[in-house]
Amino acid sequence: MDRAPGLSVRLKLALSYAGFLMLASVLALSAVGVYFLRNGQFRYNETGAMQATPGTFFVKGFAPTAAAVMAFLLVFGLLGGWILAGRMLAPLTRITDATRTAATGSLSHRIRLPGRKDEFRELADAFDGMLARLEAHVAEQRRFAANASHELRTPLAISKALIDVARTDPGQDTGEVLDRLHTVNTRAIDLTEALLLVSRTEQRSFTREPVDLSLLAEEATENLLPLAEKNGVTLETCGDIAPTTGSEALLLQLTTNLVHNAIVHNLPDRGTVRVTTGVRPTTVILTVENTGDRLTPELISTLAEPFRRGTERIHTDHAGVGLGLAIVKTITQAHDGTLSLAPRPDGGLRVTVELPATAPSTHNKSPGQR
Repeated sequence: MDRAPGLSVRLKLALSYAGFLMLASVLALSAVGVYFLRNGQFRYNETGAMQATPGTFFVKGFAPTAAAVMAFLLVFGLLGGWILAGRMLAPLTRITDATRTAATGSLSHRIRLPGRKDEFRELADAFDGMLARLEAHVAEQRRFAANASHELRTPLAISKALIDVARTDPGQDTGEVLDRLHTVNTRAIDLTEALLLVSRTEQRSFTREPVDLSLLAEEATENLLPLAEKNGVTLETCGDIAPTTGSEALLLQLTTNLVHNAIVHNLPDRGTVRVTTGVRPTTVILTVENTGDRLTPELISTLAEPFRRGTERIHTDHAGVGLGLAIVKTITQAHDGTLSLAPRPDGGLRVTVELPATAPSTHNKSPGQR
């Protein structure tokens, strides 16, 4: 925003200090002058001539002295106010310099204002916290862009190689090449759609409506039941009505991703996936846990990052695009919720999504098992 030039805050504070000092001085000197005017008087002596008392002569000489004092106080007030204002505004100057540094793209700079807590230090600490979050977000976005570019480049490179082979080798089985191209292109399309979903979700460009997580859990498990049967995984669903507010389509995507991951990241045979919903005083929870190998805390801390896969636990025909839990995390944050991942003592993973609760609706649900 373009603004007209004006006085600096430091000069305004200096003028304010000097003005206040001058006002206090005027009041004090006026009180002294009034006092002597009231006590100074004229009287007639024995000869009948009018004679002034000593107080009257004091008042006559008081005005020049008061003017000199006022001039001194004005200079003293301006100079002292300028120095005091500079000391008081020094933290603000550091905050301004840090803001200009951040505007150039350097987000690693921190103010770290020393001293006891006051308004300026609270502002500096809040600004440092904002810079830290912004730096982490930008770094995450850069990693995401680099990983997305790599993931998209891979299927394109494979497609190009297949086409080159088909062009140079007339005896190549065309049907096999087409099948492989179809698989590679399908993966590229799935990845692109996942990236678009993440982008739209981060912008929170969706309509909020009442949603029952327990119904979404039932729908997700019904849709993925054939995949579970194919992989020898048992699906179990139970829980209470879990009313919240948000996008039904996005929350269904969240639930589907969790159940899908729990199926394909499981034991090779006789695995189990358990989906439960519950209600807490101010939140509702959706928990998806599965059997599987024992997981380390270091691995679990990275699973929600984009394009991170536990490849040692994935069936090769359902490798996905590496955005399953990343999409879950994005949808959860867009609905003002929290996502937590924890290892199960016997192996496998427990994923919990906690969202703000709303007033219960008229939905009726009976706990079931599938």
